[in-house]
Amino acid sequence: MKPKIFLATDHAGFEMKEFMKKALLKEGYNVIDKGALEYDKEDDYPDFIISAAKEVSKDKISKGIIFGGSGQGEAISANKVKGVRAAVYNCNNLEIVKLSREHNDANILSIGARFMTNDHAFEAAKIWLSTYFTNDERHVRRISKITKAEK
Repeated sequence: MKPKIFLATDHAGFEMKEFMKKALLKEGYNVIDKGALEYDKEDDYPDFIISAAKEVSKDKISKGIIFGGSGQGEAISANKVKGVRAAVYNCNNLEIVKLSREHNDANILSIGARFMTNDHAFEAAKIWLSTYFTNDERHVRRISKITKAEK
């Protein structure tokens, strides 16, 4: 069974989120859209991102994919939620998304929609969703230190 994938965005990533939702559903993923549910150029990303991050933090196997103009503010918002490790992807080096899973066990991927096409974002998401945490001792140790800082 594939994990739940929580999606969230503001206006800047709305079109990409809609594309990603359809593409992931076609691949058989259980997709839950936390908004924005319609385009509103005046909306604020924390309203949607934090809601998705809270859902991811409750379920250890679920994942989140969030969208914004750069992905930076969205990742900052998501990372305020205990248990979330959001990684930003807004470039063309797909190795970044692999490393965010292998080394950091990132549970949210924050995509900078202004820096890539929908197809590239979907390719990155597929790689990210199919990459697993290595469980290497050094990475476990580092994540443990991050988790302790959340308390």
